[in-house]
Amino acid sequence: MHPTEHDVIDTLVGIMPDTTLDAIRARRSEARKHAQLSYAGLLVPEDPGGVSLQERFAIAAFVAGLHGEAQTTAFYAEGLKSSGASDALRAAIAAQVDAAKAAGPYGRYPKGPLSVEDEAGPIHRVAGDARAALGARLAAALEHTHMLVLHPRDAAAASLQAMLDAGWSTTDIVVISQLVSFLTFQIRVVAGLRTLASHPA
Repeated sequence: MHPTEHDVIDTLVGIMPDTTLDAIRARRSEARKHAQLSYAGLLVPEDPGGVSLQERFAIAAFVAGLHGEAQTTAFYAEGLKSSGASDALRAAIAAQVDAAKAAGPYGRYPKGPLSVEDEAGPIHRVAGDARAALGARLAAALEHTHMLVLHPRDAAAASLQAMLDAGWSTTDIVVISQLVSFLTFQIRVVAGLRTLASHPA
């Protein structure tokens, strides 16, 4: 499993000690520390509870793939492999990324001034054969994750009920939603730092 002694954001960006980017991150040392603690708590907790490490890395690889972050996707795909996932499961996750990719975000605002920004978009559903390969729990988790990433304004009770019906507990759903939120934050930070690295002052 991925070690946590090395800062994951630094690893994904390629930040070395005593560099300009290292100094930039050091200015917000608490944010840096808590981002790493969030990674440890959400991806490699000592007690994973109802969401296994394999499921966590499967969801992480899917989120990174939806964002189109090749290096981050590779990092979490390697984490999925290290968790003991079979070749078939890893291939199924990669196939779901290809099937679910879209521009986004999509969704509808409550009726009012912001409604002019409403935009329809595809809602991902895991097909029959793929659902069999993933299992009902993980298939439902990927559909829920797709809603969180690409349809953040369309959260509805039906999505949560589908998770419960697939065997996830309320606590599990909270953990998965926190994981998706953290990954979205992490991916944006990594993208920003890479932009700084490619345009030094």
